[in-house]
Amino acid sequence: MIRKSIGLLAGMLVTVAVYAAGAQLRADHPDSYTVRKGDTLWSISARFLSKPWLWPEIWQANPQVQNPHLIYPGDVLNLSFINGPRLGLQPRVRAEGEPIPAIPLSELRMFLKETRVMDSNEVNDSPYVVGFEEARLRGTIGQNVYVRNLKGDPGQRWAIVRPTHVFRGFNEDDRSEPYGLVGHDLDSDVSMVNGPWKEDFREDHHYGRGKDLGVEVTVIGTAETLRTGDPSTLLLLDSTQEIRKGDRIMPIDDKPYDAYYYPHAPKAVPDNARVIAFTDALDAVGPKQVVALSIGAKDGVENGQTYSMVHPGETIHDDVANNSWNRGVGQRVTLPEEFVGHVMVFRTFDRVSYGLVMDGVKPVSKGDRLTMPE
Repeated sequence: MIRKSIGLLAGMLVTVAVYAAGAQLRADHPDSYTVRKGDTLWSISARFLSKPWLWPEIWQANPQVQNPHLIYPGDVLNLSFINGPRLGLQPRVRAEGEPIPAIPLSELRMFLKETRVMDSNEVNDSPYVVGFEEARLRGTIGQNVYVRNLKGDPGQRWAIVRPTHVFRGFNEDDRSEPYGLVGHDLDSDVSMVNGPWKEDFREDHHYGRGKDLGVEVTVIGTAETLRTGDPSTLLLLDSTQEIRKGDRIMPIDDKPYDAYYYPHAPKAVPDNARVIAFTDALDAVGPKQVVALSIGAKDGVENGQTYSMVHPGETIHDDVANNSWNRGVGQRVTLPEEFVGHVMVFRTFDRVSYGLVMDGVKPVSKGDRLTMPE
């Protein structure tokens, strides 16, 4: 089936101005580029711009085009310099096919873990693993697990989740405080503490304090009900970790992620936007790892928003200004913040969102601040 581009006249050259402040062309940009299968708007933009997350400003809305984001393999992009740099899309009659996405989920799935932020009471009251077949200490794929307080039918499938962080808020009336929202690690083994999912003692002075804003749970497996009762018998179908006593059972979320992500700069950065937790690390993470952010849907955060992360400058003693043989006791000075990398939001909740570290020049640490992308 042959069709024309949406909203375009055959042979018309559609030009889009690269006009935005900060949308600088790369020094090694090509003069033209033929779109290929497997390209994304991010990768194409990166060929022309030094800041590829500014792709919406490249594909700026044009009166003749209903949807300027629809470009296809075989399309030719031409760069001209008439009244400033312009990126032109030369439309053509083409066979039916899929348009080029920004970043498809298929390219991110290997890096993403399904996490949810839930009410603490909902987590505490949810069904839980109480034991395993043959009195084993852990559950692995193909084994039976026994679950208490589960209401369901034989054949029904469930997600097995493990509480991983508790989020606490401080100084709710003063969002300028540096730790308005923090994420505390939870002990991962119910058998090692006197109650399930206690906050880890390695945390800072906020341990156990502050307003409870929810619990993060991470999906670590799926299981199917074999027999109902209390306890019910479930068959462990798959897992990314060994299943432990105390792991919770919750309904499966069939579509936790968007099919495509369109990286773009936010209109503004919410106050006190910081990195507050990691998914697979204690002290720092790097590219293609997931971080929790202290902002969410109620702050106007949406999927695809891309931020720069900066590390607070260290406060040191100015030994020169001190003019003394005694070092480390005189005037103090705070060094400038340092750029760390970029993070793209891929899932949001009311007060918390999750981002994928897209690139970086330094390790990402808890407390790193979010700014407009640079």
